[in-house]
Amino acid sequence: MAIILKPTDKLDEKSINNYVLFADENYSLFSVGSSFIFKDLKNFTKSINKTSKKRDFLTFNLNSKQTAIIIKLKKNQSELENETGGASFYEFLKKAEINEITFSDKNIYSASQKNIFINDFIHGMLLKSYEFEKYKTKKSNYNLKINCNKKLLLPNLNSKYRYKPLIEGINFTKELVSEPGNILHPDEYAKRLKQLSKIGLKVSIYDKKKLKNLGMNALVGVGQGSIRGSYLVTLEWKGSKSKKDPVAFVGKGVCFDTGGISLKPAKFMEDMTYDMAGSAVVVGLMKTLALRKANVNAVGVVGLVENMPDGNAQRPGDIVKSYSGKTIEILNTDAEGRLVLADALTFTEQKFKPKFIVDLATLTGAIIVSLGSEYAGLFSNDDKLSAQLSNAGEKVGEKVWRMPLHKNYDKLINSKNADMQNINYIGGAGSTTAAQFLQRFILKKTPWAHLDIAGMAFSKYNGALNSWGATGFGVRLLNKLIEDNYE
Repeated sequence: MAIILKPTDKLDEKSINNYVLFADENYSLFSVGSSFIFKDLKNFTKSINKTSKKRDFLTFNLNSKQTAIIIKLKKNQSELENETGGASFYEFLKKAEINEITFSDKNIYSASQKNIFINDFIHGMLLKSYEFEKYKTKKSNYNLKINCNKKLLLPNLNSKYRYKPLIEGINFTKELVSEPGNILHPDEYAKRLKQLSKIGLKVSIYDKKKLKNLGMNALVGVGQGSIRGSYLVTLEWKGSKSKKDPVAFVGKGVCFDTGGISLKPAKFMEDMTYDMAGSAVVVGLMKTLALRKANVNAVGVVGLVENMPDGNAQRPGDIVKSYSGKTIEILNTDAEGRLVLADALTFTEQKFKPKFIVDLATLTGAIIVSLGSEYAGLFSNDDKLSAQLSNAGEKVGEKVWRMPLHKNYDKLINSKNADMQNINYIGGAGSTTAAQFLQRFILKKTPWAHLDIAGMAFSKYNGALNSWGATGFGVRLLNKLIEDNYE
């Protein structure tokens, strides 16, 4: 399945099969010039009844070979509305089995808005079109060809512009999240990340031996029951000539989570292939920044492990010393993501001294109870960073909701045998106590935000901008954060 963009210097109206036109909420066409193809359409739009006006898309046969598809737009649509409109249009075309369309540059708002609008619209179509069919023997045969004036599509063809790099970064995230655990284990994941050096990222891989020497016992402990390796991978992008401190992103990469000795129930355990989604978002973001040559210095850090039950697996009751020097009592081996992030966060803060750190993880089921699949949970020690994330999320439709952190929650994770324990055994506030745990590993008061994306990383129904499966949630959010505030 693919969308193929075909730019052209001149459109031959007589050879167009499906002409796409835009109209206002009353189905009055925008300016279309004196072209012959529009004469009957103007009369057609005048005759549209009230029932038809409620629909977003209408088709009209121009002749036996040509069809006009009219798209209704609201006045002054936002970027997000343009994108969701494009996504809905893609679904319409697929259902109608329309394989080729042509956009007219004579019919898209004013000249100053053409590039912005059409690229937002096509961006939404591209987002919606992704499906993971890698392992299907019979793949979908639906492909869509989009013809358009070259001047309108120019931003899509320029790798420095944000649309094409964003699609590539988001789709890379979706692909990683969609891969089964027997394929994308930590060893394979680390190999794939090494390949990103080809696009200008500096990739450094720390294997189990190096991690042990560094004292990352919290991270290593999670993966010690697996035959696969455990890794910390850093991806650096130096896109700014200034020597300013970078912005940093940290991701949980548990490639498969059985729960370890604290074994999960069998039902729905297969979904734990996406317990590495936080890391995939960081990777997709870093790929996007490199492809669009972002004017920012950024670093991505991901901890890659597999949590398996084994004779060598971590046990409930074990005590480990983290990279920070703080000790952790492991009361439940299924609260493993916070252990991976604990070492990764301290390492990121100490090595890179960033302006801020945002970590992402499918960390708790409790956040789904709280927010469902509409908002990611946001926990932060910094009001400015929180506001920037919230604003960016609203603009791109990847919403976050700030949840509380407070020192009174600390008593729920204090341990009698170590500096802290990895779960709250008293009950309640599961997402907050997990975030409170992570906050202890920010040692130098660096502005920090934790995004719990457990309800957002994977969808079992179609969303506005994605089909069933991996959503890529977070890549557009963090790209917008950087775009609006740090470039």
